[in-house]
Amino acid sequence: MKLKSVLGVVLLTTFLLSCGNDKKEKQTELEITKEKSAFNYNVEQFADIKVLRYQIPDWEKLSLKEQTLVYYLTQAGLSGRDIMWDQNYRHNLKIRKALESIYTNYTGDRTLTDWKAFEIYLKRVWFSNGIHHHYSNDKIKPEFSSDYLKQLLADTHTVLEGEAFDVIFNEEDTKKVNQAKGIDNVARSAVNFYGPNVTNADVVSFYKTKVSPNPKKPLSFGLNSQLIKENGVLKERVYKSGGLYGTAIDEIIKWLELAKGVAENEAQANALGLLIDYYKTGDLQTWDDYNVAWTRATAGNIDYINSFIEVYNDPLGYRGSYESIVQINDFDMSQKMKVVSDNAQWFEDKSTLMEAHKKKNVVGVTYKVVNVAGEAGDSSPSTPIGVNLPNANWIRAAVGSKSVSLGNITNAYSNARNSGRLKEYVNDDEEFELDEKYGRLAGKLHTALHEVIGHASGQLNPGVAETKVTLKNYASTLEEGRADLVALYYLYDSKLQDLGLVDNWESVGKTAYNGYIRNGLMTQLIRLNLGDDVEEAHMRNRQWISAWAFEKGQKDNVIEKITRNGKTYFNINDYAKLHELFGQLLREAQRIKSEGDYAAVEALVEGYGVKVDQKIHAEVLERNKQFTSAPYSGFVNPILVADKNEAAEIIAVKVNQPETFSGQMLDYSKNYNFLPEVN
Repeated sequence: MKLKSVLGVVLLTTFLLSCGNDKKEKQTELEITKEKSAFNYNVEQFADIKVLRYQIPDWEKLSLKEQTLVYYLTQAGLSGRDIMWDQNYRHNLKIRKALESIYTNYTGDRTLTDWKAFEIYLKRVWFSNGIHHHYSNDKIKPEFSSDYLKQLLADTHTVLEGEAFDVIFNEEDTKKVNQAKGIDNVARSAVNFYGPNVTNADVVSFYKTKVSPNPKKPLSFGLNSQLIKENGVLKERVYKSGGLYGTAIDEIIKWLELAKGVAENEAQANALGLLIDYYKTGDLQTWDDYNVAWTRATAGNIDYINSFIEVYNDPLGYRGSYESIVQINDFDMSQKMKVVSDNAQWFEDKSTLMEAHKKKNVVGVTYKVVNVAGEAGDSSPSTPIGVNLPNANWIRAAVGSKSVSLGNITNAYSNARNSGRLKEYVNDDEEFELDEKYGRLAGKLHTALHEVIGHASGQLNPGVAETKVTLKNYASTLEEGRADLVALYYLYDSKLQDLGLVDNWESVGKTAYNGYIRNGLMTQLIRLNLGDDVEEAHMRNRQWISAWAFEKGQKDNVIEKITRNGKTYFNINDYAKLHELFGQLLREAQRIKSEGDYAAVEALVEGYGVKVDQKIHAEVLERNKQFTSAPYSGFVNPILVADKNEAAEIIAVKVNQPETFSGQMLDYSKNYNFLPEVN
């Protein structure tokens, strides 16, 4: 499971709660200001996007062997970049290559309004790894005409025709992932996990026949394949060497084998070997063996995420999107946060879950703050800021999991932020001052509790299938909401002070609650067009939690809706009561998961998490017009350059920063172009 930034820079201080932060608690605003001046975090801004840079702290303290390992792992990650593009939509690669040909070869007037619109469209497509918005899933609409694009194609001798051209402008495939109720979600989603004419019913019936050798260790059927129909018969095209995406996977394997040769220890090398075997065979048992080995490989300075992992882009939650994150351990911050994982059993025992749903032995929860050295696929340019893996429930229960916060990513967000939006939406000065003082710490703790305690807590009832089977298209939002509720419940608990994590647990808890309710009921709506429903899993979970708590607390005026000077604010009057409400909803969310209660999760999500108060939405959008900072942020990656001697041996690995977003995107397309346009 991974957590995306809530509103990038915009809401970082109010909801790093799901993200993580490597800033020291005592770091002053003066120190932050000095750091800002020493490094330029901002690259550029266009449309609703801000592109940032991040640093790799203490790179020079790594040994040459460690730096070489990082280099090989980042090359492996980038080698699979185009897989994500093709997974997102079947025409993405063809469209991207045509647009890039125009961009690099056009010799006409680049000052024209139409050209500027073309340039922004291409940058938006780059940022989203395709023609659908990275967050809303809506197809990105160009602000130039089809005739202008035809002229650009002719001027640059570029070919883009047929459906691939038409879909840029027409009303086909308007949603990458369509989670709407009462429709065929597979058939109505443009994501390229399924062939034409494949339906929800096809997917359910196909996997109903799949039986794991050990029912207690269910395999992740569908995770690494595309499901298509050939002559009316359903079949899988498996992602592997010699299979679908094989040419890119062979490049990934090449670099992973080099990485294995410079692994820090035997456990890390063994895990890399299993990942290589998995890429070669596509065997799902090997995938589970790899995840067990990877979870147990906790020693060393370097770690990584690489493969087909998160299932958010599949409307039914089977298929994994390609992603890669290469990580360097931040030992100082990891040690400070280790206390959370060391007390995982206490948190489980004291939770509001039904006794039958509590784990009697929470094992192997490894929490670290890491610094990212490179990202690719579903993690770039829009990056998570907290990750908990593996996703298989049985591995979590039997072996454990790894939870990380991406420290230098959240640090970059912090240094690029401003407090203008926060001032606009807080109810009073007290709320603003709490956030300014405790927002970063509250965020760091929410990350730890969400990832380490939240995703690791609870268990399924005996005989209940995995949530992708029982809860279907609501599985992801239920799981993210459940983990959020664990974090929220304990963020307002004196135990945090007893453990030495805070010096004022009540103020930290109030800050966390203020930010969560404000975001869930108002500020995250700046990401939606007026009239849209909420569809993204994380946005849904923040809304159904906040809206449920608001409704259930009305009798006692727990959360008060205030209108002042034509503006709406939400003020928490009773934090202790809100804490109780979060506990009640946590108990119910876990019951739904443990029992596989589809009717209950449908009622919860559809009743509270999908529909938007249109009056408030219109107001929020109007209030937001005064701010020039974009609501979404993402990153270019540092460029790792390997210097070699005459024997082709790496003698140094240097870190350079890219100058422009477009420059890095074009370099990636040139150097990691391992897939044909049609796969």
